[in-house]
Amino acid sequence: MTISAATPYLIVGGKSERAIALYQAAFGAEVTRLQRFGDMNQDCPEAEKHRVMHAELAFGGATIMLSDGNAEMPPPGGVVRIALNLDDPDQAKKCFDVLAESGQAIHPLFDAPWGALFGVVQDELGVNWMFNCTKP
Repeated sequence: MTISAATPYLIVGGKSERAIALYQAAFGAEVTRLQRFGDMNQDCPEAEKHRVMHAELAFGGATIMLSDGNAEMPPPGGVVRIALNLDDPDQAKKCFDVLAESGQAIHPLFDAPWGALFGVVQDELGVNWMFNCTKP
């Protein structure tokens, strides 16, 4: 198994537009990806369609990801998650299951619409891990 990156993922409670502007001003960050909830699900409530589901910002050699998050409640375990990119679905499942055994699967692994195996688990220490494994 190769983990190619561990990237901070910020859940900013509906303030993604402000966070993007701030990081652009402070760091010269470039938005390399931006998806809104309405882009992925046209049936979501109208008030949610323009909220940022996922954004990636690059500056220097660094990348951060962020999201407005769920409008109804803050995420369990806080507002920072560690996003892992993996290359082996079997190993991703094994690692996920080990963390979930003593922690909690927030979003069980599933076949995501972007062509990856994706899931979120909170470990027993309260750290949230986002697994993204590109399928062969």
